[in-house]
Amino acid sequence: MKPLLTPNYIGRFAPSPTGQLHLGSVYTALASYLDARACGGLWKLRFDDLDTPRNVQGAVSDILHTLDVLGLHWDGEVDYQHLHTSEYEDVLAELIKKNRVYRCVCSRKNLSRVYDKTCRNAAISHSLPHSLRLRVENKTLCIHDRLQDQLIQNVAIDYGDFILKRKDAIIAYQFAVVIDDARQHITDVVRGVDLLYETPKQCYLQHCLTLPSPNYCHLPVLIDKNGKKLSKTTLASAVDIQSPSDVLVQLLTLLRQDPPSQLQYASVADILTWAIAHWDSEKLKGITTIVV
Repeated sequence: MKPLLTPNYIGRFAPSPTGQLHLGSVYTALASYLDARACGGLWKLRFDDLDTPRNVQGAVSDILHTLDVLGLHWDGEVDYQHLHTSEYEDVLAELIKKNRVYRCVCSRKNLSRVYDKTCRNAAISHSLPHSLRLRVENKTLCIHDRLQDQLIQNVAIDYGDFILKRKDAIIAYQFAVVIDDARQHITDVVRGVDLLYETPKQCYLQHCLTLPSPNYCHLPVLIDKNGKKLSKTTLASAVDIQSPSDVLVQLLTLLRQDPPSQLQYASVADILTWAIAHWDSEKLKGITTIVV
């Protein structure tokens, strides 16, 4: 039976359309889906497609097809970041008006990991190619993650003033995702631990914009035998959906859910029904990597 849906929990899966889903991406999608459904919640789908130079033609339809074949059906309409550019610009304009943002002409390749405020008080012409940076105050944040325990960071010390809009006029991921999650009323974010240290910047922005912070759950990432994370940059191959039941059982095993052997002969619907009923994220607690 399909669980009763309630807005008390709203999760999301937000892939970038830069190619077909690989095993690591589907692993994250399944975990976020199960976490939402096990709580009787909603699961939304959003395409993080602002970084247009990286977008691949046909990737959106490929991703939708893969999710559909695996039975990972989302609630409501699919959302796309590119539909909300005016919203990002409006919020950015408010921050500029409040002098919370400044122009920066620094080259990325010449910067250290922590921005040294080179352009913070400089008079930079609007006509010059520039990014827009947030003025970050000295403030320590304590973030509780369901699987990775507490993360304590001072964004000003650990990162410095970070970019909200790039030199190529593309809205930065950190900025867009905060506004997106608020717009979609996301209560819980389930994603890979490789994004754990991006979370303080997002929480800092949420505080700046007086937006609620969702609950965070950072999953261990899948790595190959050489210790490299499965990703498009490491040329991870697209997940083979010719046998979707096999894929789901494999993913449930990687997620430490201990699926019974008879599930390999079950339908996609029956596998997901079992997985929702038995979902236990605690089995992943404290783990940061899983070898495929």
